[in-house]
Amino acid sequence: MRKARPLRIAVIGGGPGGLYAAVLLKRLDPAREITVWERNAPDDTFGFGVVLSDETLGGIEHADPTVHRLLQREFVRWDDIDIGHRGQTLTSGGHGFAALGRRRLLEILHERCESLGVRLRFRTPAPPAAELAADHDLVIAADGVHSATREAHADVFAPRVTTHRCRYIWLAADFAFDSFRFEIAETEHGVMQLHGYPYAADASTVIVEMREEVWRAAGFDTCDEQQSTERCAKVFAEVLGGRPLRGNSSAWTAFRTVVNDRWSHGNIVLLGDAAHTAHFSIGSGTKLAVEDALALAACVEEQPGLPAALAAYESERRPVVESTQRAAAASLRWFEELAVHTDQPPRQFAFNLLTRSRRVTHDNLRLRDPAFTDAVERDFGCPPGTPPMFTPFRLRGLTLRNRVVVSPMDMYVGEDGMPGDFHLVHLGARALGGAGLVMTEMVCVSPEGRITPGCTGLYTAEQAAAWRRVTDFVHHHAPGTAIGVQLGHSGRKGSTRVMWEGIDQPLDTGNWPVSAASPLPYRPGVNQVPGALDRTGLAEIRQQFAAAARRAARSGFDLLELHCAHGYLLSGFLSPLTNRRLDAYGGSLENRLRFPLEVFDAVREQWPQDRPMTVRISATDWADGGTTAEDAVAVARAFAAHGADAIDVSTGQVVAEERPEYGRSYQTPYADRIRNEAHIPVIAVGAISSWDDVNSILLAGRADLCALARPHLYDPNWTLHAAADQNYTGDGAPWPLPYRAGSRKPPTGRTDAPKPRLTLG
Repeated sequence: MRKARPLRIAVIGGGPGGLYAAVLLKRLDPAREITVWERNAPDDTFGFGVVLSDETLGGIEHADPTVHRLLQREFVRWDDIDIGHRGQTLTSGGHGFAALGRRRLLEILHERCESLGVRLRFRTPAPPAAELAADHDLVIAADGVHSATREAHADVFAPRVTTHRCRYIWLAADFAFDSFRFEIAETEHGVMQLHGYPYAADASTVIVEMREEVWRAAGFDTCDEQQSTERCAKVFAEVLGGRPLRGNSSAWTAFRTVVNDRWSHGNIVLLGDAAHTAHFSIGSGTKLAVEDALALAACVEEQPGLPAALAAYESERRPVVESTQRAAAASLRWFEELAVHTDQPPRQFAFNLLTRSRRVTHDNLRLRDPAFTDAVERDFGCPPGTPPMFTPFRLRGLTLRNRVVVSPMDMYVGEDGMPGDFHLVHLGARALGGAGLVMTEMVCVSPEGRITPGCTGLYTAEQAAAWRRVTDFVHHHAPGTAIGVQLGHSGRKGSTRVMWEGIDQPLDTGNWPVSAASPLPYRPGVNQVPGALDRTGLAEIRQQFAAAARRAARSGFDLLELHCAHGYLLSGFLSPLTNRRLDAYGGSLENRLRFPLEVFDAVREQWPQDRPMTVRISATDWADGGTTAEDAVAVARAFAAHGADAIDVSTGQVVAEERPEYGRSYQTPYADRIRNEAHIPVIAVGAISSWDDVNSILLAGRADLCALARPHLYDPNWTLHAAADQNYTGDGAPWPLPYRAGSRKPPTGRTDAPKPRLTLG
């Protein structure tokens, strides 16, 4: 039976995505009647050059060789990225780019549409999508970031539009850069940056970007297009060789990230910037739109009907787009916080910029440009043949042999606060696995300070003796591995079930009273209303922390971490969402810090002076009105001033209504900012899953140590296996003598057998 394919198609918007969708759908079925509405003239275009990846070009070649052939004739190609900063230019090669003029791209697509019989209606605003939907089989809304279609049906598409903190302007220069160029200008008004790349033999795109406050301070907010163009050319005169810039109806704007819960509504479907945007610093807008067009045409061809086709299109494209948007968001934020990084050593700054989106990593940058990567490693202090993760790091009197930390992970198998055989085996196995530092779960300072009945403590001498059994094992059987204890109090998140019985859910029986900065339950109507601590209660808890620190020292721990994150007691004092006190412990950040700092001082006084102390914080609450990144820097500085040796930078889990922005290494930017702004060592944590991520984070100067949790549950020997994968056999990751025979991967069956060369009948 013939598939029911749409025959009458309306395309709203004549950008590359809409035009290419029309080309493909017409080519797949010449009987289709396809009309493209474009409000502007054929030769109107805003912007200059377009960058496409080899992957996108491969899809175009497969779908329409004619368009691919025409594009190939126009492309300017180059391999290098140049980074200019403080009078020095550093070059990294092997990247591979292809670009052409946006106007020429549109001309090619116009010509292809006309040759196939697609109707192009220029200077004609499209009728509303709902009106077109009534007499067309399919309506493709490719009407851009300000999509009228998306807004008209916002109740269905559920768009979320986020406006960001930088202003930028698209300009052009009448000469060709010989690379992708990033130029940093530190002006009296603040940091400005130029992103430039060639798109023709005699022309380059130039984007100038800066923070909103820098833009205003520099007076760009009162400049017209000509004045802005002239002033940008003056700021970047050296890299431009004194040549002018030109605009094309160019205006300063703030980037807007567009996300939609749904991409289709009946027979109306969103495509390109109407559906999603990704910051220009990873060159993805046209690429995503063209790939959308390829996927949409393929799904319409393959699926039995339009509803199935649109569902398949969104299912195929959404994961790709979300991944790109995560990378773009990381890149965007890096440039928003550019001023934090400008004091880094030149090559580290360049490496940090190149790896900002997390798509380029230490390992693949080494493949692209080994000489550049070797130079960055030498500057970092890596001995020959030593990956960054296996360089030592010193905290006070403790030298860690490598930069890998087994992150604190609650196990919920204690009995009356006692660690048992499980903790010995769990922590002992990870110590044998090669990490430089192994951390306990949050060890509670009182019975009432436990999260669950399965949490361990350090509030009795018997518990201290049980922990001594664990530290003795680590020191004897995994010499060189340090073991740290994390001390904490559950606060309002206590008296709940163990994780696998219902995380943060109250106990059915046997509940104990909980306390907090303010009488605010974690989940109203679900969790207990905590008692607000008075002066007597605060003093008692300070003493409990101090006593637990004394026991921890006697138990033989090498490092102590104070848990001030994740909505537990001390975190509850720090966050304005959970601290509503009217006394000296509430209100301003200085006041909210008061009790956590008092506890820190009490613990530091009892903890041996030669042993380091770290503090885990939630650098953001992921909720409106909560802790900000600026607050986190101030919190880190305060603890550093009181003697903290490093800050363990986590995020969230403070309020139930949080909306985290998950993704690979998603918490690292907060560690990066604290390290480079507060100038204190930091531990990065959160979805760091590969040794390549660890090397990249360290080499870029985003963190000094990396804490991994789930990877160490999956593989207790994660660090040793990371060493084996990198052919590293040095002192940073020695195999325990009984395990040394397993230090090489076991052989597997051959997969490279000769393939048949003859077929005999």
